[in-house]
Amino acid sequence: MTEMQCVLDAQAKLAECPRWDEQTQTLYFVDIDAFKLHAFSIDSYSIETRQFDEEIGCFSLDNNGGFIAAFRSGVYRFTDFNAPLTPYWKATYDQKTTRFNDGRCDLKGRFLAGTMYSPKDAFKGALYQFENGEASVLDQAAWTSNGLAFSPDGKIMYYSDTPNHIVYQFDYDVQTGSATNKRTFIEFPRGNGRPDGAAVDSEGNYWSALYQGQRVVKISPQGEILAEYPVPATYPTMVAFGGPDMKTLFVSTCRIAQTEEELETFPQAGGIFALETDTKGLIEPRFAG
Repeated sequence: MTEMQCVLDAQAKLAECPRWDEQTQTLYFVDIDAFKLHAFSIDSYSIETRQFDEEIGCFSLDNNGGFIAAFRSGVYRFTDFNAPLTPYWKATYDQKTTRFNDGRCDLKGRFLAGTMYSPKDAFKGALYQFENGEASVLDQAAWTSNGLAFSPDGKIMYYSDTPNHIVYQFDYDVQTGSATNKRTFIEFPRGNGRPDGAAVDSEGNYWSALYQGQRVVKISPQGEILAEYPVPATYPTMVAFGGPDMKTLFVSTCRIAQTEEELETFPQAGGIFALETDTKGLIEPRFAG
């Protein structure tokens, strides 16, 4: 595929957090506004869906099997796709205005997840880190936490504030989990897409889905845009590398924000799209506990 193709016409309200399981060749993703987690088998082209009672913003696979996931009410673990939820951390924020959004694990298996503040009139979104049953806050200065990713050696952390159009870099200590020296990595001009979910490839390039920008951008570690890839949807939400050789870029998209006119142009919005790249992605770290 030299152009972005729809591999699953999911018709999701808000598809997010595509995550590749290299052990089972499965692409997982959530539909936040529909309270669903999906498991899409590339080989059999089959999909399994789990319905929850609230928004599931993001998740990671667990070293011990199953998942850790961040919901509106807090963080939970479940031992397999259909297993009961086990509470890990109860939300301390106001659940009426705040929910979890984007997240993933670092190289040591800590789970990081950021929140979004729905009124978007104050920078109350925070980035949390979870390890050994404890939570800490790494940053609290965003409207909508997004774009969390790490350099291949884990020493640089990326984190975007989507409505503010900025992707930040931090120095990240893999051993201690501390994030310091926050600075602007790239700022996008208004009116041409906002940095949403992201992934880093094996060469250290940062791939960002530009929400309302109808494209994915590949950015060098120095902050230079190297390439842009059109997406047949107005609202790309996140990217993930996967496939047998880890060179397939999967892109999740949003349907609920599309206007009727946009849906006529992009009828597969809300689907999962894919692009074959020349770059190999990174195996996603799993939660250590």
